[in-house]
Amino acid sequence: MSHALFDLTGRIALVTGSSRGIGRAVATGLAEAGATVVLNGRNSERLSSTAAELRSRVGADRVRTSAFDVTDPSAVDEAVGAVESEIGPLDILVNNAGFQHRQPMLELAPQDWDAVLRTDLTSAFLVGRSVASRMVARRRGKIVNICSVQTALARPSIAPYAAAKAGLAGLTRAMCAEWAGYDIQVNGLAPGYVETELTAPLVADEAFTGWITGRTPAGRWGRIEDLVGPAVWLAGSGSDFVNGQVIFVDGGMTAVV
Repeated sequence: MSHALFDLTGRIALVTGSSRGIGRAVATGLAEAGATVVLNGRNSERLSSTAAELRSRVGADRVRTSAFDVTDPSAVDEAVGAVESEIGPLDILVNNAGFQHRQPMLELAPQDWDAVLRTDLTSAFLVGRSVASRMVARRRGKIVNICSVQTALARPSIAPYAAAKAGLAGLTRAMCAEWAGYDIQVNGLAPGYVETELTAPLVADEAFTGWITGRTPAGRWGRIEDLVGPAVWLAGSGSDFVNGQVIFVDGGMTAVV
Protein backbone atom coordinates (compact mmCIF):
# COMPACT_ATOMS: atom_id res chain seq x y z
CA MET A 1 0.00 0.00 0.00
CA SER A 2 1.36 3.43 -0.92
CA HIS A 3 1.83 6.13 1.70
CA ALA A 4 -0.97 8.69 1.77
CA LEU A 5 1.51 11.49 1.05
CA PHE A 6 2.18 9.92 -2.37
CA ASP A 7 -1.37 8.73 -3.12
CA LEU A 8 -2.95 10.66 -5.99
CA THR A 9 -6.25 8.75 -6.02
CA GLY A 10 -9.11 10.98 -7.10
CA ARG A 11 -6.90 13.73 -8.51
CA ILE A 12 -6.91 14.86 -12.14
CA ALA A 13 -3.64 15.73 -13.89
CA LEU A 14 -2.90 17.34 -17.26
CA VAL A 15 0.55 16.58 -18.66
CA THR A 16 1.56 18.52 -21.76
CA GLY A 17 3.80 16.89 -24.34
CA SER A 18 3.07 13.47 -22.88
CA SER A 19 2.86 11.20 -25.92
CA ARG A 20 6.50 10.14 -25.52
CA GLY A 21 9.69 10.56 -23.52
CA ILE A 22 9.75 12.28 -20.16
CA GLY A 23 6.15 13.48 -20.37
CA ARG A 24 4.92 9.97 -21.05
CA ALA A 25 6.92 8.56 -18.12
CA VAL A 26 5.65 11.24 -15.74
CA ALA A 27 2.05 10.75 -16.87
CA THR A 28 2.42 7.00 -16.35
CA GLY A 29 3.83 7.53 -12.86
CA LEU A 30 0.98 9.86 -11.89
CA ALA A 31 -1.58 7.36 -13.17
CA GLU A 32 0.07 4.49 -11.32
CA ALA A 33 -0.11 6.63 -8.16
CA GLY A 34 -3.89 6.83 -8.64
CA ALA A 35 -4.47 9.99 -10.67
CA THR A 36 -6.67 10.34 -13.70
CA VAL A 37 -4.33 11.68 -16.38
CA VAL A 38 -5.07 13.80 -19.42
CA LEU A 39 -2.42 13.27 -22.07
CA ASN A 40 -1.60 16.13 -24.41
CA GLY A 41 0.24 16.38 -27.72
CA ARG A 42 -0.21 17.59 -31.27
CA ASN A 43 0.37 14.22 -32.96
CA SER A 44 -3.04 12.58 -32.53
CA GLU A 45 -1.86 9.16 -33.74
CA ARG A 46 1.04 9.00 -31.28
CA LEU A 47 -1.18 10.37 -28.52
CA SER A 48 -3.79 7.66 -29.11
CA SER A 49 -1.13 4.95 -29.09
CA THR A 50 0.29 6.18 -25.77
CA ALA A 51 -3.19 6.41 -24.27
CA ALA A 52 -4.06 2.86 -25.35
CA GLU A 53 -0.89 1.49 -23.77
CA LEU A 54 -1.45 3.37 -20.52
CA ARG A 55 -5.09 2.31 -20.34
CA SER A 56 -3.99 -1.31 -20.49
CA ARG A 57 -1.95 -0.69 -17.33
CA VAL A 58 -4.23 1.47 -15.17
CA GLY A 59 -7.70 1.13 -16.68
CA ALA A 60 -9.58 2.91 -19.44
CA ASP A 61 -11.46 5.25 -17.10
CA ARG A 62 -8.32 7.00 -15.82
CA VAL A 63 -6.65 7.95 -19.09
CA ARG A 64 -7.96 10.70 -21.35
CA THR A 65 -6.47 12.74 -24.18
CA SER A 66 -6.59 16.37 -25.23
CA ALA A 67 -4.80 17.27 -28.46
CA PHE A 68 -4.11 21.00 -28.63
CA ASP A 69 -1.30 23.42 -29.47
CA VAL A 70 0.21 24.64 -26.19
CA THR A 71 1.57 27.76 -27.93
CA ASP A 72 -1.86 28.96 -29.10
CA PRO A 73 -3.56 31.06 -26.38
CA SER A 74 -7.11 30.53 -27.60
CA ALA A 75 -6.58 26.81 -28.16
CA VAL A 76 -5.14 26.49 -24.65
CA ASP A 77 -8.07 28.25 -22.97
CA GLU A 78 -10.59 26.26 -24.99
CA ALA A 79 -8.91 22.93 -24.23
CA VAL A 80 -8.47 23.59 -20.51
CA GLY A 81 -12.13 24.64 -20.27
CA ALA A 82 -13.21 21.48 -22.08
CA VAL A 83 -11.08 19.25 -19.83
CA GLU A 84 -12.56 20.81 -16.70
CA SER A 85 -16.12 20.55 -18.06
CA GLU A 86 -15.89 17.01 -19.40
CA ILE A 87 -13.46 15.32 -16.99
CA GLY A 88 -13.33 17.43 -13.86
CA PRO A 89 -11.31 20.13 -12.08
CA LEU A 90 -7.57 19.89 -12.61
CA ASP A 91 -5.60 19.28 -9.43
CA ILE A 92 -2.21 18.85 -11.13
CA LEU A 93 -0.56 20.42 -14.16
CA VAL A 94 2.77 19.25 -15.54
CA ASN A 95 4.21 21.65 -18.13
CA ASN A 96 6.47 19.33 -20.09
CA ALA A 97 6.05 20.32 -23.75
CA GLY A 98 9.31 21.36 -25.37
CA PHE A 99 11.93 20.65 -28.00
CA GLN A 100 15.57 21.28 -28.76
CA HIS A 101 17.24 23.10 -31.67
CA ARG A 102 21.02 22.75 -31.91
CA GLN A 103 22.87 25.41 -33.88
CA PRO A 104 25.63 27.91 -33.11
CA MET A 105 24.24 31.34 -32.21
CA LEU A 106 26.02 33.07 -35.07
CA GLU A 107 24.12 30.82 -37.48
CA LEU A 108 20.81 30.77 -35.59
CA ALA A 109 17.80 32.20 -37.41
CA PRO A 110 15.52 34.43 -35.31
CA GLN A 111 12.51 32.28 -36.18
CA ASP A 112 14.25 29.20 -34.77
CA TRP A 113 15.04 31.09 -31.56
CA ASP A 114 11.39 32.17 -31.34
CA ALA A 115 10.10 28.64 -31.93
CA VAL A 116 12.08 27.19 -29.03
CA LEU A 117 11.16 30.02 -26.64
CA ARG A 118 7.51 29.78 -27.62
CA THR A 119 7.30 26.02 -27.08
CA ASP A 120 9.63 25.60 -24.10
CA LEU A 121 8.78 28.73 -22.11
CA THR A 122 5.74 30.64 -23.36
CA SER A 123 3.60 27.49 -23.42
CA ALA A 124 4.17 27.03 -19.67
CA PHE A 125 2.96 30.59 -19.11
CA LEU A 126 -0.11 30.07 -21.29
CA VAL A 127 -1.18 26.68 -19.94
CA GLY A 128 -0.11 27.54 -16.41
CA ARG A 129 -2.12 30.76 -16.36
CA SER A 130 -5.21 29.11 -17.81
CA VAL A 131 -5.14 26.23 -15.32
CA ALA A 132 -4.18 28.45 -12.37
CA SER A 133 -7.10 30.80 -12.97
CA ARG A 134 -9.32 27.88 -12.00
CA MET A 135 -7.05 26.58 -9.22
CA VAL A 136 -7.07 30.05 -7.61
CA ALA A 137 -10.86 29.96 -7.39
CA ARG A 138 -10.69 26.52 -5.72
CA ARG A 139 -7.70 27.52 -3.55
CA ARG A 140 -5.66 24.41 -4.27
CA GLY A 141 -3.39 22.95 -6.95
CA LYS A 142 -0.01 21.61 -7.99
CA ILE A 143 2.00 22.84 -10.97
CA VAL A 144 5.24 21.13 -12.01
CA ASN A 145 7.34 22.81 -14.71
CA ILE A 146 9.81 20.48 -16.41
CA CYS A 147 13.06 22.41 -16.48
CA SER A 148 16.48 20.96 -17.34
CA VAL A 149 20.09 20.79 -16.27
CA GLN A 150 20.35 23.65 -18.78
CA THR A 151 18.30 25.72 -16.34
CA ALA A 152 21.62 26.21 -14.54
CA LEU A 153 24.24 25.27 -17.13
CA ALA A 154 24.94 26.00 -20.79
CA ARG A 155 26.72 24.30 -23.66
CA PRO A 156 27.63 25.55 -27.13
CA SER A 157 24.91 25.38 -29.82
CA ILE A 158 21.82 25.26 -27.54
CA ALA A 159 21.36 28.95 -26.69
CA PRO A 160 17.56 29.14 -27.15
CA TYR A 161 17.00 25.99 -25.10
CA ALA A 162 19.26 27.19 -22.28
CA ALA A 163 17.56 30.59 -22.29
CA ALA A 164 14.10 29.03 -22.26
CA LYS A 165 14.88 26.64 -19.42
CA ALA A 166 16.55 29.36 -17.35
CA GLY A 167 13.47 31.48 -17.98
CA LEU A 168 11.25 28.61 -16.87
CA ALA A 169 12.95 28.64 -13.47
CA GLY A 170 12.17 32.35 -13.18
CA LEU A 171 8.59 31.74 -14.27
CA THR A 172 8.30 29.01 -11.63
CA ARG A 173 9.34 31.46 -8.92
CA ALA A 174 6.98 34.13 -10.30
CA MET A 175 4.07 31.68 -10.26
CA CYS A 176 4.93 30.82 -6.67
CA ALA A 177 5.04 34.50 -5.73
CA GLU A 178 1.59 35.15 -7.17
CA TRP A 179 -0.28 31.93 -6.39
CA ALA A 180 1.21 30.40 -3.23
CA GLY A 181 -1.29 32.34 -1.13
CA TYR A 182 -4.06 30.31 -2.77
CA ASP A 183 -2.49 27.04 -1.58
CA ILE A 184 -1.03 26.36 -5.02
CA GLN A 185 2.45 24.83 -5.09
CA VAL A 186 4.55 25.55 -8.19
CA ASN A 187 7.92 23.84 -8.56
CA GLY A 188 10.36 22.88 -11.28
CA LEU A 189 11.75 19.43 -11.97
CA ALA A 190 15.10 19.62 -13.76
CA PRO A 191 16.32 16.42 -15.44
CA GLY A 192 19.96 15.94 -16.26
CA TYR A 193 20.98 14.12 -19.45
CA VAL A 194 18.31 11.45 -19.87
CA GLU A 195 18.07 8.62 -22.40
CA THR A 196 15.01 9.22 -24.61
CA GLU A 197 14.09 8.85 -28.27
CA LEU A 198 15.27 12.41 -28.86
CA THR A 199 18.67 11.93 -27.19
CA ALA A 200 19.33 8.52 -28.78
CA PRO A 201 21.88 9.98 -31.28
CA LEU A 202 23.82 11.53 -28.39
CA VAL A 203 23.74 8.30 -26.38
CA ALA A 204 25.12 6.48 -29.43
CA ASP A 205 27.99 8.98 -29.71
CA GLU A 206 30.77 7.33 -27.69
CA ALA A 207 32.70 10.55 -27.20
CA PHE A 208 29.64 12.45 -25.96
CA THR A 209 28.52 9.60 -23.70
CA GLY A 210 32.03 9.44 -22.29
CA TRP A 211 31.85 13.13 -21.51
CA ILE A 212 28.41 12.75 -19.86
CA THR A 213 29.39 9.80 -17.68
CA GLY A 214 32.64 11.50 -16.72
CA ARG A 215 30.89 14.77 -15.88
CA THR A 216 28.11 13.08 -13.86
CA PRO A 217 29.07 11.78 -10.38
CA ALA A 218 26.55 8.93 -10.76
CA GLY A 219 28.54 7.82 -13.80
CA ARG A 220 25.61 7.20 -16.13
CA TRP A 221 22.90 8.75 -18.26
CA GLY A 222 19.61 9.37 -16.51
CA ARG A 223 16.61 7.15 -17.20
CA ILE A 224 13.09 8.49 -17.60
CA GLU A 225 12.09 6.32 -14.63
CA ASP A 226 14.40 8.42 -12.44
CA LEU A 227 11.96 11.32 -12.77
CA VAL A 228 8.80 9.51 -11.74
CA GLY A 229 9.32 9.52 -7.97
CA PRO A 230 10.18 13.24 -7.75
CA ALA A 231 7.22 14.08 -10.03
CA VAL A 232 4.78 12.10 -7.88
CA TRP A 233 6.20 13.79 -4.78
CA LEU A 234 5.77 17.29 -6.25
CA ALA A 235 2.24 16.41 -7.38
CA GLY A 236 1.16 15.00 -4.03
CA SER A 237 0.55 16.08 -0.46
CA GLY A 238 4.12 15.30 0.59
CA SER A 239 5.32 18.57 -0.97
CA ASP A 240 2.65 20.92 0.39
CA PHE A 241 5.22 23.35 1.86
CA VAL A 242 7.65 23.13 -1.06
CA ASN A 243 7.15 26.08 -3.37
CA GLY A 244 9.10 27.98 -6.01
CA GLN A 245 11.92 25.44 -6.05
CA VAL A 246 13.75 23.73 -8.91
CA ILE A 247 14.62 20.13 -8.03
CA PHE A 248 17.56 18.81 -10.05
CA VAL A 249 17.45 15.11 -10.92
CA ASP A 250 20.81 14.95 -12.63
CA GLY A 251 22.98 12.37 -10.89
CA GLY A 252 24.90 15.19 -9.20
CA MET A 253 26.00 17.04 -12.35
CA THR A 254 25.11 20.51 -11.08
CA ALA A 255 26.60 19.81 -7.62
CA VAL A 256 30.23 19.44 -8.74
CA VAL A 257 32.85 21.20 -10.84
